[in-house]
Amino acid sequence: MCELFVDRREELELLRRAYSSRRKELIIIYGRRRIGKTRLVKESVRGVRHIYFFAEETLEKDNLDNFKRIVARGLKNKLIEKAELTWEELFEILEENEYVVIIDEFPNLIKGNKGIVSKFQKIFDRSKRLKLVLTGSSISIMESQVLGYKSPLYGRRTLSIKLRPLKFFHLKEFFPEKSWEELVRIFGITDGIPAYIEEVKFRLESGEKLEEVFQPNKMLFDEAEFLLRSELREPGRYFKILKAIAFGNTKFGEIVNYTGLPPSTVSQYLENLRLLHIVKEEYPLGDIEKARNRRYYISDLYFTFWFRFVYPNKTQLLEFGYIEDFEQEYNRYLGFVFERVGKEFLIEAGKKDMLPFKITNVGKWWKKNEEIDIIGINEKEKKVLFVEVKWEKLRSRDIEAILSSLKRKAELTRFKGWKKYYGIIAKEYRGRKGLVWDLKDFKEVLGDL
Repeated sequence: MCELFVDRREELELLRRAYSSRRKELIIIYGRRRIGKTRLVKESVRGVRHIYFFAEETLEKDNLDNFKRIVARGLKNKLIEKAELTWEELFEILEENEYVVIIDEFPNLIKGNKGIVSKFQKIFDRSKRLKLVLTGSSISIMESQVLGYKSPLYGRRTLSIKLRPLKFFHLKEFFPEKSWEELVRIFGITDGIPAYIEEVKFRLESGEKLEEVFQPNKMLFDEAEFLLRSELREPGRYFKILKAIAFGNTKFGEIVNYTGLPPSTVSQYLENLRLLHIVKEEYPLGDIEKARNRRYYISDLYFTFWFRFVYPNKTQLLEFGYIEDFEQEYNRYLGFVFERVGKEFLIEAGKKDMLPFKITNVGKWWKKNEEIDIIGINEKEKKVLFVEVKWEKLRSRDIEAILSSLKRKAELTRFKGWKKYYGIIAKEYRGRKGLVWDLKDFKEVLGDL
């Protein structure tokens, strides 16, 4: 299967500029597994002399021996492989030959020996023109032990890239023949994770239906469980909390009630999940960030999908290969997914000057039982756009009712005296124009992404 390399233009340009610079470079690239870090670095060194080394979860000596073999092969020098050489000596050889050095999954070296970070600090400090790239999937290790102020490497990085999922609109490059509605359905499972998008692409092109891509013995059936068990101790309790959030229990009290766990336990576990970037906190845009206003969301849609559909239905999937009433429940879930898509759409529309003003911040808003799906603001100009997102087919009277409700809720926000605008992003609508968009408008806004 030929993998597409989509977007990442900005990251590629930054990396290639760093490789050709006249100074030494310490480049840090990190992000969740399957996000495309390895593919990015390999793409970035096309036509560039380099050594690529994947660090295994093993003893430091084993990794050093493997690195030595790769260096010997890269430099076509068998004497290097036979010699007893340290990390420092191998890097001196590579620097003399002006090689870009990539250590993929650097956290595995740290797990083998925490002192390895100090060794790499000395290697970098002694070098004059070394180009060193360190990548990692363990975001917590990369942020604390590589980028953190207590790290021996602190202050030495010349470039750091936290690789994020592709945007929804990039799915069009993987599936040019699919409609925007079909892409939303795919995005609800894959998010913007390249490996998952490629997996679904392969399955669909092989004749499978979307509801078959997460059946037993396929990658998406147990991928989430494998990844999370590698990060979490006592996964049972964490899974209970993540399931609660996936089913829409986003307030702290709701999570406690759903799980039946003590509040102190839920609080600690949520903090651990946040540090691991599995869960994120959100607050109403424009309001003071108070604990009582906080809501929790799973950071990516694949994990959200897995805990909402696969995890609670594993027995049924293993026995029968399908989830009863999946289509009905999945369509309900897509309302949440479409809010994510709507936010991206609004940001891109703003970049193309298709909104009444330039948006500088975007978020959600809620107060008690009232919610507004998207708010876009310009603090300096005191302008605000309130938007409702509906995964539905709307008629003119539906639109009028939604806008009337939206105006009422807008008066409850803190944006008193601001110039207010109101809009709707729908799956499909008939009638009124203005600041009302549906899937037909996506091509105009996103045509050249």
